[in-house]
Amino acid sequence: MKTSDTTTAQAPEVPLPSPHELAMQFTSTPRGTRLARRLVSHQLDQWGHPYDYPVNETLTLIAAELTSNAVRHGHVPGRDFYLRLTAAPEALRIEVTDTRTEQVPPSSVHEAPGDAESGRGLLLVARLATHWGTDPRPSAPGKTVWAELSPAAACPTARISAPASPDVQSDG
Repeated sequence: MKTSDTTTAQAPEVPLPSPHELAMQFTSTPRGTRLARRLVSHQLDQWGHPYDYPVNETLTLIAAELTSNAVRHGHVPGRDFYLRLTAAPEALRIEVTDTRTEQVPPSSVHEAPGDAESGRGLLLVARLATHWGTDPRPSAPGKTVWAELSPAAACPTARISAPASPDVQSDG
């Protein structure tokens, strides 16, 4: 029997998300926006920020605005948007990535005229988030709009530490 000198190529390793990260792709539709918002709220509850807690309510509202903007202004037919939520001791961070490069939010937002029916979403994000901004998508066309929320800023009595690992029991 003859052996081959060629080696079999192995699939590249894909890093697994940390226990303090949620990442998912959603259809670029109003339904995708609604599902993303609900998933963010549920994940925050699982991480120890209950549904009626200011941190959960605030970050869920920010998620709703960013995902709605991805669908409304960043939609490219046949392309989805990507959501990433991470928890660190100093902040919770949400990132929404779409595939439209030319529709970048302004670096500073102004109040919409009183009779305008839209145009207040990023103003809400700017006022509610500790920090927010945009980054170009490094490996493909598009952009990522992100916002960070310090649990202490949203609620002075909020836990500052990142949530415990799923395999660690909590006393409280």
